[in-house]
Amino acid sequence: MTSFSPREIPFSSSGSWFGFSPVVAEGVWADDVHLVSHQTGMHPVLRLVPTAGHERAGAAVTATPHRLTWAHGDGRIDLVYESPDTVRVRGRGLGLRVLAADPVLTPFSGPYFYQDPTDGSSVFTVYQTGRRYRITPLGGRAEPLGDQALGTAERGVVLPDDAWEISVEEYETARAPYASRAAFPEVAEAARDRFAAFAGAVAPWRGERTPAAELAAYVLWSATVRPAGFVTRQAVLMSKHWMDKVWSWDHCFNALALGDGLPGLAWDQFRLPFDHQDAAGALPDSVAHSEVLHNFVKPPIHGWALRRLGPAAGGDPAGTYRLLERWTAFWLTARRAPGRELAHYQHGNDSGWDNATTFDPERVVETADLAAFLVLQMRELARLAGELDDRPAAARWTAAADRMRGAMLAELWRGDRFVARGVRSGRTWSSSSLLDLMPIVLGEELPEPVSAALAARIETHLTEYGLATEPPTSEHYRDDGYWRGPIWAPSTVLVEDGLRRAGHSGLADEIGARFRALCEKSGFAENFDARTGAGLRDRAYTWTAAAYLLLAGAHERVAARSSAIPR
Repeated sequence: MTSFSPREIPFSSSGSWFGFSPVVAEGVWADDVHLVSHQTGMHPVLRLVPTAGHERAGAAVTATPHRLTWAHGDGRIDLVYESPDTVRVRGRGLGLRVLAADPVLTPFSGPYFYQDPTDGSSVFTVYQTGRRYRITPLGGRAEPLGDQALGTAERGVVLPDDAWEISVEEYETARAPYASRAAFPEVAEAARDRFAAFAGAVAPWRGERTPAAELAAYVLWSATVRPAGFVTRQAVLMSKHWMDKVWSWDHCFNALALGDGLPGLAWDQFRLPFDHQDAAGALPDSVAHSEVLHNFVKPPIHGWALRRLGPAAGGDPAGTYRLLERWTAFWLTARRAPGRELAHYQHGNDSGWDNATTFDPERVVETADLAAFLVLQMRELARLAGELDDRPAAARWTAAADRMRGAMLAELWRGDRFVARGVRSGRTWSSSSLLDLMPIVLGEELPEPVSAALAARIETHLTEYGLATEPPTSEHYRDDGYWRGPIWAPSTVLVEDGLRRAGHSGLADEIGARFRALCEKSGFAENFDARTGAGLRDRAYTWTAAAYLLLAGAHERVAARSSAIPR
């Protein structure tokens, strides 16, 4: 089974709201692995310090999808998930100090620690998460530190260098005393089986040619949480590092990666933001355990995604139609200036490409990528209306899509490129951002000269590692410039799909191959340095893993069909 470093990817389990990682805040790596909870935000709760002879041991920390291990000399500590809210930890020849990550207790923050007289367990109750963390000894000695202490104090449980075992649980107010249900090896084997079943469902094609597929599946599986707070469905967070939310376009890529093998889970990913659709029909910018943000939106790629989901797209076409209709109507009413056919963004954040150079001259702009996404979304509404035998609605949406495509080409195409237009100023400009080339997502709907010109320009963004969002030759390029240079998964998938449907399969193949190789080299970071391929920002991002699974799975299926053709 694949192994990884918890410095890069948190160790967690599907359904759990906590994980184990030395990453304790945005871009902050601690010396020790922490239990980090994502309820009410990202909060380091417990610090796990391996010891030898009462001194901190410089133990090596490694992980597989079902087991986290510290090793030092002949000593070893293993941690496995028994359930989404309970882990078992066993030590042989190494001690462990399980300490509150925050030593300061105030009336409004920090950990309170006490010995529970009902069962002898040790309990932290933590303001930041609003949850309790119970440590129950299952074997060996366990010495509490800081029982009922106030103010600043070291609080926790000390386990000696000999043999010991504990359980650690996250819960709310009270629960029955922990009772061991199985021996440690059985718990570990059950955890292994749970992940193996998931990987088998989402990547049955994996093999020697797809060396990163199992780890990609783990990134998705381990970032999944059970419903809680504002998270109304089983959800794949973008990460169990600091990007611990669901953004309203990221979720589409995760849904697509899950669609073939786990259609129910895929549909939950697609639908979750729609559970928070506002009165205007807009989807939220993001959803987290304890907040729903509506200050921006995200691009309407949902029609594109819904068509690709196919059989995974739920069993309620009428309900889906109503949700997608309201989301589209938001753009056609609240985001169209009077007398204009084209919709507009109010800021780069609305596009998902927060700081792309397209938005340098002005922020409130009509862009061709937005028009293209809406054309595809209206096509999907026409298809759904046809399924519902609503011919007038199907005709209306078809006509509306035709009008928007015509306006995009008539008003924003300049013979060799698309321009953006300021809604208030009326002025137009082009940029060197890959965002200007995203109308390729229309594929076969584009006139051949337009798709050919876009394909030629897209090729200029292709580095050794994939599609740079700003070409390295640009004066605006930055190695770690977010959407001003780095390679991203969503732009790769959208461009690859559009090129393929437009007939540029050779370029699509090359883009897919380079991105797959990038993930196999550098993992599943939020984005990547376009010149070196190094992972940037959050290093365990699910839409990156989803993109790898989508591209690798498609490539393997094509290879399998080719090998099956008689020669």
